[in-house]
Amino acid sequence: MTSEAAELLEILWGRASTAPVSASQLRVLFILERNEGINLRTLADALGSSPPSTSRLCDRLQAVGFVERAVSATSRRELCLYLSHRGSSFLAEVRSRREAALESVLARMPAAKRTALLQGLEAFCATAAAQIQEHEGADARTA
Repeated sequence: MTSEAAELLEILWGRASTAPVSASQLRVLFILERNEGINLRTLADALGSSPPSTSRLCDRLQAVGFVERAVSATSRRELCLYLSHRGSSFLAEVRSRREAALESVLARMPAAKRTALLQGLEAFCATAAAQIQEHEGADARTA
């Protein structure tokens, strides 16, 4: 059931188009939004990708004005990555379209089922956030 729900969610979100960026580029934008000023290597690690591939993703995002690069204050050889104002606006639009797609489905559900879903999602979010924090804490200790 969970994989079916995930697949249906992907379809709904796909209908709420993320053009002009790919799914990988969208993921970069979400990571930069939460980790402003990270360097390329840290971003590549978060994506599970190589720095050259990540750099190409950022090149394309910078070309459309969604990402900005700046020299690090601590090392002139290191670049820091930032979500631009245009990138932030784009993410807000994506979230708005996705929310509208979900609201359309939720509006057709019986009220009791919506309430049960909300309670379940709140528990899921809390548990997932805790698990991610634990994982990131373990990564920081081993680095």
